[in-house]
Amino acid sequence: MPKKGKKVPLSDEEQLLLFQQKLLADEEMAKKKERLLSQFLKDKLAKEEHNSALNLNKINTQWRTVLREVKTKELHKDIEILSQTFERVVDCKNSVIKSLAKDLSEAEEQYAHALRSHLHNVDQLLALQRRRLNLLEESYNMELETLTKEFETERKMIIDQHEKEIHYLQDVFMAMEQNYIDTEYESKLEFQSMWDDLKNKNLEEKHFLRLQLENIVEDLWRRFQEALKNYTDATEDRKIAFEALKVKDEKSSKEIEAQMKKIQKLQDAIGVLKGKIMVHSRESEEQNQYIRDDKELILVQLRKLKAQRTQARGVSQENLVKLTLESNATLKALKKIVNKGEKILKLAEICRKYETEEEKVLPFYSSILTPEEQAEIVENNPEELTEELAKVMMDYTGMENFWKRYNKVKLEQLSLQRRRTQLFEINEKLREMLKQYLNGISVSDEVLSQLNPLFIVNHRSNLPQPLSIPIAHPGGKQRPTSYNIIEAAHVISHTL
Repeated sequence: MPKKGKKVPLSDEEQLLLFQQKLLADEEMAKKKERLLSQFLKDKLAKEEHNSALNLNKINTQWRTVLREVKTKELHKDIEILSQTFERVVDCKNSVIKSLAKDLSEAEEQYAHALRSHLHNVDQLLALQRRRLNLLEESYNMELETLTKEFETERKMIIDQHEKEIHYLQDVFMAMEQNYIDTEYESKLEFQSMWDDLKNKNLEEKHFLRLQLENIVEDLWRRFQEALKNYTDATEDRKIAFEALKVKDEKSSKEIEAQMKKIQKLQDAIGVLKGKIMVHSRESEEQNQYIRDDKELILVQLRKLKAQRTQARGVSQENLVKLTLESNATLKALKKIVNKGEKILKLAEICRKYETEEEKVLPFYSSILTPEEQAEIVENNPEELTEELAKVMMDYTGMENFWKRYNKVKLEQLSLQRRRTQLFEINEKLREMLKQYLNGISVSDEVLSQLNPLFIVNHRSNLPQPLSIPIAHPGGKQRPTSYNIIEAAHVISHTL
């Protein structure tokens, strides 16, 4: 029996189990530490973002209040200046309206006078025109009477002359008709005598020609009989040869008929053979047409396949071009990113020379929020840590110091820009004041043509004087009248 206080030695398996348990416990502790670290980093990132947003809002609110105050002052000044310029413009407009009304009344009087004179002149012209028309009408009537008288006399003369000429022409016509009848009778007699003479001559010539032609015909008939006798004597041998040839012709005609029958039989056989050839040609044509249709279908399918092949080739070519362009673009973008990173590193090296001693000792500032503000941020953002958020925070833990320095630089840049705008505004105001002063102490045509508070003639300035209303004060005393003095440059800048 072993004693109670004595340890029992462990076997190898038990020692291995203990060692594995220790390892598991260590792994769990490491995981818990990582979780706590990720949670801490996430909270820290959220706090920084909230703090930066809060600070930016505070800066914006303060800057807005400052801008509102400056803008209200400028607007009050502009309103005063605009009211004075408006009063001056209204006075000018009133004076212009009065002068225009006076000119209008004068123009109306002149128009009435001109109208009266015009009407008088028109009446005189109408009377003169009426008298002229009466004179013209009288002269027209007189000329019309004279012309009618002359026309009647000329008309009578022309009618008398026309009647005389008609009688003369009738007498001439009757004389010419009598002469025509006499000449016609004489010409008929001459024609009849000439016709009888010609008829007798023709009968004599006809009889002489008949006798002469009968003698010629008898001579020709005698010659014809002699020629016929000579022909028959000469053609006796030929007639015998003709009879022999006629017999031969009958024999050859019989042979020709036999040959024609044979030819007809051969032609019938040729027709049958041609019919068979036509049937075979039709069948072969149908087969050829079927083969041609199949060929056309195959060609159409071949064209479609070629078109699909060319289309696929074009698509692949476009994809290849697109891929090459995108690859080139990505290479260029990567080169730009590399160049940008190198430029950032060079700028970081250059900026490192301009760092202050404080930035070199403490490059990363701590949070400027108070514990109360941090507690308020935690209350406003009660988010639970998840695995995805922890992974994201672990990925951005290396950028925490960068964002700190970036936010610091951004704030300094904003403050410098605002300071620059303030200095520009101050510089512009000083320039305007200097220009005003120089315009006030110098004398030139341009300065004299503008409003100038220093230009005084007869104890009066060329600035418009505002209407002053005396205000009674206790004790029966009145306050001295106050005058608004407007800068010339300001007035010109607002009026133009």
